[in-house]
Amino acid sequence: MTTPRRKKYRPWNPENYARQDFSPADRLPDGDLVFFLLDVVPQLDLDPFYASYELETRGQPPFDPAMLVCLLLYAYSVGLYSSRKIAQACERNLAFLTIVGDDRPDFRTLSDFRKEHLRLFKEVFGQVLRLAHEVGLVQLGLWATDGSKLLGNASRHKAMSYGYLKKEEARLQAEIDDLLAKAQQVDEAEDAALGAHRGDELPEELQFREQRLAKIRQAKQRLQDQAKAEAEAQRQRRAEYEEAVRQGHKHAGGQPGKPIDETPADKAQTNFTDPEMKIMPQSNKGWDYGGNAQVVVDDACQIIVACDVVSDTNDKQQATRMAQQALANLEQAGIERPCDATGGPQKIANACDSGYFSLKEVAGLEALGLDPYMAVERQKHHASPTALPAEGVPTSAKAKAQMQAKLRTALGRAVYGLRKGVVEPVFGQIKGARGFRRFSLRGLEKAKGEWRLVCLTHNLLKLWRYGCVPSVN
Repeated sequence: MTTPRRKKYRPWNPENYARQDFSPADRLPDGDLVFFLLDVVPQLDLDPFYASYELETRGQPPFDPAMLVCLLLYAYSVGLYSSRKIAQACERNLAFLTIVGDDRPDFRTLSDFRKEHLRLFKEVFGQVLRLAHEVGLVQLGLWATDGSKLLGNASRHKAMSYGYLKKEEARLQAEIDDLLAKAQQVDEAEDAALGAHRGDELPEELQFREQRLAKIRQAKQRLQDQAKAEAEAQRQRRAEYEEAVRQGHKHAGGQPGKPIDETPADKAQTNFTDPEMKIMPQSNKGWDYGGNAQVVVDDACQIIVACDVVSDTNDKQQATRMAQQALANLEQAGIERPCDATGGPQKIANACDSGYFSLKEVAGLEALGLDPYMAVERQKHHASPTALPAEGVPTSAKAKAQMQAKLRTALGRAVYGLRKGVVEPVFGQIKGARGFRRFSLRGLEKAKGEWRLVCLTHNLLKLWRYGCVPSVN
């Protein structure tokens, strides 16, 4: 429960609205989602949301943060993500009126509150996860990890390649030099005519070109920094490969690798609208700027236990990192892993598709106490799995062969077969049913926060649909 505060806020008591002669709540069906959220939000610890208001004593009393949290949670639950549309719904929609009553926030208030407090929803995510575990919706028997591309708030028409940036930089620099030369000639002529009198300000066309040149140089620097980071990652992969060859886990290649170049390719692109978003393949088979949204889903009731957004176009390095985040979320929520017969933590099966497989990721999941089931290659539809050899696979076989053999066992087929029914419907519910296909906010950190808010409301919807309505103490 949120503790009382000294600072005065605009009064928010939804029970008062229900006792009015004309109440929006009277027109809504019993058990509506809005009533569930009005019961849940007062039980959440929202003290961090109040903290930013406590030091400011000037101005009119602000809206109660609990009301704004409840409003955002309901809006995201029903597929309303625009602050302007949420503010409009507060004037016309009965469920929204049930939350806000007669004092309705405008779109700017909602937009600012979401931006300023986006990171605080991480704590709310953990509290909802704990609630889901308490009512039995999280059982930690099997996890499924997957990713999906979501569009960013960035335009393809506001992007340039590295090769074009170099040409544009040279062109603008030549135009600036020409304009400066002309300005010098004009200054000399005016000095002869006006003497010590004041001349004109810097020409507007010169200001525009200098500002654009500065942006182009910043974009070039971003691409150069990315190229250096990719070159360093390539050196690291090459060193790991050479170490694996030295230990006999891999065969040495036929030809030596090409020298690593830290210069960006001419086709490398950066976006001026949102530089942190990368161009990547989308579900419509095209390419656009966006983020790779990741989730880890518990198989019992499709509760999301971890979520993130990365700029990598593939999932090769995400399995271990997402598992670490999931375990951290469980610890934050005070959820203990079940114990096995020996009294130690029980291994959690972690199913991932072929996009996540690598020897490093398999070893990373096993080190975390998980039991990975990762496809090593894409299988054709309706193709029967290859039978296991009679002698089995020796323990000295390569890790890839061991994983192939593991997935061909009866247990492996059964466990991995659950993957598509656990995680893929979650993306369908978020992208198809709720219509979340594009980030509203710019910047990778804000995209992470918005995706966390989407996943948080997904878990709340699961609680509501399973009838796990908490009682107010």
